[in-house]
Amino acid sequence: MMTAISAAVLLFMVMDPFGNIPLFLVYLKDIPPKRQRWIILRELCVALAVLVLFLFFGRHILTVLQISEHSLGIAGGIILFMIAIKMVFSGTEDIFRGRHEGEPFIVPLAIPLVAGPSAMATVLLLMARQPERWMEWLAALLCAWLLSGLVLLLSSQLSRLLGSRGLMALERLMGLLLTTVAVEMFVKGVRKAFMEG
Repeated sequence: MMTAISAAVLLFMVMDPFGNIPLFLVYLKDIPPKRQRWIILRELCVALAVLVLFLFFGRHILTVLQISEHSLGIAGGIILFMIAIKMVFSGTEDIFRGRHEGEPFIVPLAIPLVAGPSAMATVLLLMARQPERWMEWLAALLCAWLLSGLVLLLSSQLSRLLGSRGLMALERLMGLLLTTVAVEMFVKGVRKAFMEG
């Protein structure tokens, strides 16, 4: 059974703040440092609002779409696995090649860099499996969000400290850990599907 701590760690890995540092730096490089911090905080708040929305109303979406829990587990495992493979072999820098001029708003910093499909699927899956533990899942989400936010707010300093190789190594390590979580999620989903079928 997943604990609140393991859920927070999973969400932190899925949000991939270390992998997002280069992208945040690219999108904010022409904006003054003080304004950058404000933009990062704003985008983090938008991402949190979206994830909380999915946490509490995701089950209703599943009901309307008639999606079972094991199907969600299998799909979630596949999505996480794809994200993990991307993190391990090529990093996240190639996800968005072009860069729009002006100040970014919601897209792509809040969505999909922080609140991406894998993070949405993860919170949805947590709530679908054990809705009675909603306070734990919310606490896990807030912890992961706070840690991710701290990393992103310190993105310039971390980039200088670790360098591109250090950031890449951290992202790949997180990708490897995420791969095992994704496979476990997929296997559990398949097992439940066979047990019910």
